[in-house]
Amino acid sequence: MARQWSEGHSSPILCVGASSGPEGLLASGSEGGEVTVWSQEGTIVGHLILPGEDDCTSVVFGPAAPGQLYVSHGDAVSVLDPRNLKGPVVEFQGAGEEEINALALNETGSALAVADDSGAVRVLELPGGKVCRTLRRHTNICSSVAFRPQRPNNLLSAGLDMQVMLWGLQKTRPLWILNLQDVAEEEDDHQQRPGQLFNPPLVHCVSVASCGNIVGCAAEDGRVHLMRIGSGSKLEQQGAVKAHSQGASQAHFVSFLSHPYWLVTGGNDGQVVLWELSKHPVVSLEVKAKATAAPRRKGKSKAKRKEQSRDKAKTPPKGETESEEAEGEDEMAEAAGAEEVTEEKSGVKLSISHGDKVNWLCPVVLKGEPSVVVADQSSSLTVYPLSPI
Repeated sequence: MARQWSEGHSSPILCVGASSGPEGLLASGSEGGEVTVWSQEGTIVGHLILPGEDDCTSVVFGPAAPGQLYVSHGDAVSVLDPRNLKGPVVEFQGAGEEEINALALNETGSALAVADDSGAVRVLELPGGKVCRTLRRHTNICSSVAFRPQRPNNLLSAGLDMQVMLWGLQKTRPLWILNLQDVAEEEDDHQQRPGQLFNPPLVHCVSVASCGNIVGCAAEDGRVHLMRIGSGSKLEQQGAVKAHSQGASQAHFVSFLSHPYWLVTGGNDGQVVLWELSKHPVVSLEVKAKATAAPRRKGKSKAKRKEQSRDKAKTPPKGETESEEAEGEDEMAEAAGAEEVTEEKSGVKLSISHGDKVNWLCPVVLKGEPSVVVADQSSSLTVYPLSPI
């Protein structure tokens, strides 16, 4: 049964975040600078209107310190104490070059990534907030960022330029770039009927599975584009699921179900969908690699030799490794072929007709029950159980 959490906001809620701490607090941010902190039961723990009353576009709890809540509003980031919402404990003014769209923290809580309207991604050192990297390659708004789990120096960014990029924070140029427009055009050449129009794959949200190797991007073409990152941080494969009849606004991997390859998505069609992706062509090779790697830990030297031979088997011919761009093109061509098996192999395990455009999804365990919290065009949150799996 769906539950409503109301009275925490007076305007549409734009973002939701969940704490990993023992109290399991949640936070939501809305238009007009409102921040509300909720208990697991949906009671209001605290409420604050931030100075300037700019829209709150992202709320993220510190992974290492759940007593810290990072909120982006305008070009600033405020650090709040979620149990004592009296005002910012620290404020990073001008953290973004322009209005900030998304925040991401690495697992150690030592770096905060800030994506803004200029297309830049700034990386701030924590706790001080000093800008240690500015990553410029997006040619339009950068809408979303996510650190790779288990790899605190790897960062993914995605934007309205239809590009997805993987960055290593040691350098200021991306390790690879995938242009989803090129992928979409290849697919549409095969599939488009006369007079049929497709929305361009502007990317609204990027998420990485807890294994660190599978990436999902919600895009305006209604698809969730999937990528598999292999050894050496190379882009190994790309594909998609046709997730929504209108633009897909949200895609989040769910870390608390039976394996890392559950994904919850939301769209402008008012649908919220739970996917089990372990049989998807992009994901299934990762599942197999994990299964075969497990029993090989008895003798280190043997395991190392086997891993090396596996890596050699995976290494593409020299012609493919000459440039990152060329490699990306080969993978895109491969992915177009994989698209055909997408529908039947990627099981929809739960489909919820929410009925309103989805602004944000937050998968979370509430009182022991796997759930998803939905923010839409209203000033209330809706909580759905993810139990019929």
